[in-house]
Amino acid sequence: MNAATPSSEPVDPREPVDPADRNGTFRSESLELALAAQDAAAVAFALRHDVVVVPKLVLPTDASAAAGSAPSTGGPDDGALPDEGDQVRVFGRENTDKRILLLFSSDDTYAAMVPDDPNRQVMLYDALSLRAFLEAHLDVIEQVFFDIAGPHTMAANPEDLLKALG
Repeated sequence: MNAATPSSEPVDPREPVDPADRNGTFRSESLELALAAQDAAAVAFALRHDVVVVPKLVLPTDASAAAGSAPSTGGPDDGALPDEGDQVRVFGRENTDKRILLLFSSDDTYAAMVPDDPNRQVMLYDALSLRAFLEAHLDVIEQVFFDIAGPHTMAANPEDLLKALG
């Protein structure tokens, strides 16, 4: 199979994928398959051996900085694993300090959740990045959802997800 051409064939969730070899795609076929099967063990395996699409927090720019800049394309960033300054976009309920972490199998499934967001950006997290984020924010994350806009939504509590990441 040509590495530069996306495959329409499903990837076996037991085949680890190198996060550096993403060819500009924001997708984890192994996570998609695991979610479609509603298989918690396969989801855990996919998270340990592939990448997950994480919404990136896009901070508003002040008027002076935005005056000379090009408008956002609303698409993903450069496809690299997160830079040190990148922040995860979390979601919360009103009148609570608890947050919900939303993870996605692809940029398309995130777009389905926020179709009108002009600044929608994502980044890829590998198992180490996801584990570090969860450990740092375990006190405020009350739930984790995968592909919340469907078609194969799953949920996990953050402690169980940490255990699954090993």
